[in-house]
Amino acid sequence: MGDRTRCTLVALCVILLSIADVAVAQVAYSVAEEVNTGTVVGNIAKDLNLNVQELESRMFHIVSAAGKKYFEVNLKTGALFVNERLDREALCPASSQCSVNLEAIANNPLNLFRIEINVLDVNDNAPLFRVKSKHFNISELAFVGDRFQLPRAVDSDVGSNSVRIYKLSPNEHFNLDVQSGGEHTVSAELVLQKALDREKQSVIHLIVTAIDGGKPPRSGTLEIVVNVQDANDNAPVFSKSLYKVRVVENAPFGTLVIDLNATDADEGLNSQIMYSLDSDEKHSGIFSIDAASGEITVQGVVDFEAQNAYEIHAQAKDKGLSPRSAHCKILIEVIDVNDNAPEISVTSQINAVMEDAKKGTTVALIMISDKDSGKNGIAHGKLVGEVPFKLQMSYKMYYSIVVNGPLDRERRAQYNLTVIATDEGTPPLSTTGVFTVDVSDVNDNAPQFPGQVINVYVKENGPTGQIIHTLSATDPDLGENSKITYELLDAPNKASPVFSAVSINADNGEILTLKSFNYEEMKTFQFKVQATDSGVPPLSSNVSVNVFILDENDNSPGIFAPYSEHGSVNTENIPYSAEAGYFVAKIRAVDADSG
Repeated sequence: MGDRTRCTLVALCVILLSIADVAVAQVAYSVAEEVNTGTVVGNIAKDLNLNVQELESRMFHIVSAAGKKYFEVNLKTGALFVNERLDREALCPASSQCSVNLEAIANNPLNLFRIEINVLDVNDNAPLFRVKSKHFNISELAFVGDRFQLPRAVDSDVGSNSVRIYKLSPNEHFNLDVQSGGEHTVSAELVLQKALDREKQSVIHLIVTAIDGGKPPRSGTLEIVVNVQDANDNAPVFSKSLYKVRVVENAPFGTLVIDLNATDADEGLNSQIMYSLDSDEKHSGIFSIDAASGEITVQGVVDFEAQNAYEIHAQAKDKGLSPRSAHCKILIEVIDVNDNAPEISVTSQINAVMEDAKKGTTVALIMISDKDSGKNGIAHGKLVGEVPFKLQMSYKMYYSIVVNGPLDRERRAQYNLTVIATDEGTPPLSTTGVFTVDVSDVNDNAPQFPGQVINVYVKENGPTGQIIHTLSATDPDLGENSKITYELLDAPNKASPVFSAVSINADNGEILTLKSFNYEEMKTFQFKVQATDSGVPPLSSNVSVNVFILDENDNSPGIFAPYSEHGSVNTENIPYSAEAGYFVAKIRAVDADSG
């Protein structure tokens, strides 16, 4: 406020009230904002009819509801003065009226005084635009009379100190239309009064000045930049109508395919180009284009085996109000890489091969294929390991697994044949397939006994029907080829003593007695047993069985005396003079048992 020297306007109003035993009075003052600290607002002692000499003794003091002591009283003179800086815009923002309410208290007797101080506005704020500059993009085809709203200036002051008028710097194309609204608000519009021509002047610089009604007036400015927009009279142009490019399959996401470039002879938005791909194409998700740069990149899985070439269409469109566009076609060839291992599939396979199969017998037909192309798609197979089979090519991708050596089911009943297929790619890829071949049985083994002769020991006098031995022959063949039956072999006639002495269970080989044996009559006998399998033709083998009868003590001894004519009583005569040891007679005893 310059030297801060101002003329203070003071209005005084005193109202006396009586509330119970407390005397209440009210006084009002007015003071301009931004006056110097210490400026006297009025003599409160005089205006309230108080004795100045009693102010101290009655402890006269000011109570401010605002929390700050904007005003204070000189107790010696009774003068009410400004104690702190007064800023009406800070005290009462966005309000046309501003007052500070105080209370003064005096004791003995108790008196309450209400003080209202109106803070008057001074023109201490200049109009202010919230932005330093405003840009307008106006087409050169804009019509005369077109209007463009300007930002409003704000002024913290009120009344006549607020914004009152806008002015525009001299120019040939625009003027201002200033409008007054309610509560004295003022706004302005930029009005086109002469047609624009971008080729003559592409940018127009203007200054808008907002002026308040203070004395002296204050002002603020706003820079206006009018960019004259070009009329969109040129379409974008691609350098080619057809592009041919190549991309490696499995290219990582983001791989650059091609950088399209279209140009537009226009300027500004009319020359700024946005690129896009035809979204109706079924392969649109595999490639994408940067709308600003025209770079086409990989965004999906590029698989040669799924599709080895793509045809996509691109569009270049400018950003004009009535945009214009151009189109081109891109042919993308996919370069195959060796990313597929060969595949092994079975076209035919027998469940089992006979163990007597001849060399060259086909066990399985397989196909080895590779989805890749060229050398990457050429695959070869081989059979690994030392097995009686071999892999031989039948036709192109087809192979046969054939018997290449003798098979013996009893030695090995199953083979897991491993076929490895390898392509010619760099580096080569391979696949392993395992085929199970079962060897089926043929009746090539006769039953076998543990030995050629079997000895059996049986006690005499045993019960009829007892099992004296169980023969067991084995046959390594399977199924019917290993099912064994047993049969007694002897003389051609069935009157042989063997058939009356023993029998054999044809199914399990149990030898049973048909009678009780007497060691004293028959000490041993022999017979043969034949074991025969159920194969076609059947095979058999024989075993000799020796049966030994074991003696039991089933006979009493018998005494044989010297011969006597008198029967069983035998008498011997000895001399009277026979001495001890004299030989009288010889007696014999015999027993049919042995041992």
